[in-house]
Amino acid sequence: MGSVTTTALPTPAPRVLTDLGPIAQLRAGRLGRRLTQLYAGLVLYGFSIALMVRGHLGVAPWDVLHSGLAKHLPLTLGEALVIVSFLVMLLWIPLREVPGVGTISNAIVIGVAADGFLSVLDQPGALWLRGVFTVAGVAVCGLATAMYIGAQLGRGPRDGLMTGFARRTGLSLRLVRTLLEVTVVAIGLLLGGVAGLGTVLYALAIGPLAQLMLPFWIVTLPRRLGVTAGQ
Repeated sequence: MGSVTTTALPTPAPRVLTDLGPIAQLRAGRLGRRLTQLYAGLVLYGFSIALMVRGHLGVAPWDVLHSGLAKHLPLTLGEALVIVSFLVMLLWIPLREVPGVGTISNAIVIGVAADGFLSVLDQPGALWLRGVFTVAGVAVCGLATAMYIGAQLGRGPRDGLMTGFARRTGLSLRLVRTLLEVTVVAIGLLLGGVAGLGTVLYALAIGPLAQLMLPFWIVTLPRRLGVTAGQ
């Protein structure tokens, strides 16, 4: 019998995350797709915040701080979010983090979108429906996070703070994130912010959800620019 020749199928190129400066991010290609995905993700992030606020079972850790500030200052929650985002970016300077277009957009668009959705979303009366809002808010936030990170146009202000502290202190990203979020929740509660079961659910679920969804949303850039995601 003659031998059978088989042809190996080409291995798909792995989707990768990059670590580029702001100019290189814009020059890396597929900008139309990436900008569309970035802004869609940021708007969805604002929607997720509105869902959790209207669920009234606890918001994300940073939003505990934002809601606390909004109780003491003539600000909406979205305006407080924007102001805190730019204050956080000031901390990037000693940490030598460099913002990208996604960083600035994150600081502005999420807050504006959150206020927009809060203006049209009412708080449901039924507890089960508030639970649906809260769970949906966490799930949508996981999707939104994967989308804006996958667009590869710069870290969000809080993400950059986390990575900057981790790099300068040598601590793990997980530990730094936990310390930051415990700190902002504590300050937010002192200011009268709202925490609850939704806050705990967010803290436990957002990392695994974003990690699960991220590979599907990473926009592949020229291979010479990339480093494999997760390295």
